[in-house]
Amino acid sequence: HKGSGTAGAWVEGVQAALEGAISRASETIKRLDWFTGKEIRGIVQNGKPDWYQVTLSVGFRVLDGGDVHKES
Repeated sequence: HKGSGTAGAWVEGVQAALEGAISRASETIKRLDWFTGKEIRGIVQNGKPDWYQVTLSVGFRVLDGGDVHKES
């Protein structure tokens, strides 16, 4: 397994920001396996949360030589 960091920002909430970050990572990283939330932050407008950002690590399995041709 290997890891990488990513972030997602959304106005709809923390879950939407998390799903956006994972979706974006899955466009360029194959075989995503897990994630760990590192940081949640946002902006408050008129006494309410208005914007959310999550920072997370994502993990993926590294292909071995035999798997490389199977994934193509």
